[in-house]
Amino acid sequence: MPLSYASETNLCQLIFQNAAFSAIGSGLPGATSAGSFYIALHLASPGGTGNQSTSEAQYTSYARVAIARTSGAFTITGNNPAVVSNSAIVQFPQATGGSETETYFSIGCAATGAGQIFVYGSLTASLAVSNGIAPTFAIGQLTASCT
Repeated sequence: MPLSYASETNLCQLIFQNAAFSAIGSGLPGATSAGSFYIALHLASPGGTGNQSTSEAQYTSYARVAIARTSGAFTITGNNPAVVSNSAIVQFPQATGGSETETYFSIGCAATGAGQIFVYGSLTASLAVSNGIAPTFAIGQLTASCT
């Protein structure tokens, strides 16, 4: 059963911004401790059944980036679908070795390992990473649909 457009947006706000889903009676509050999500880079699409380590970047010094569940970190726009994007610059560690091309990103629950992916999306342009490059994404550059 599909969600209404407004509910789709409100649910994304609850998940990514820890904002109360106030449209239901007394509301569905955000968590008392918002916590963080982790952004990962991928060499190919992790797909709907993948996890954060599926086709994950492997350059030397790579690590996922922790992002707080707040409106200062994530923007939710539109509906049908609602779109989540980064509200702040996201910078990954500088490569100290290896050479590869990143094509996707994901937002998931784990700092390391096979964490669950909440949303994923393709990069607007492939990103070649090699020694000395620190993958950096401007505000609004990482976007994914919440459907």
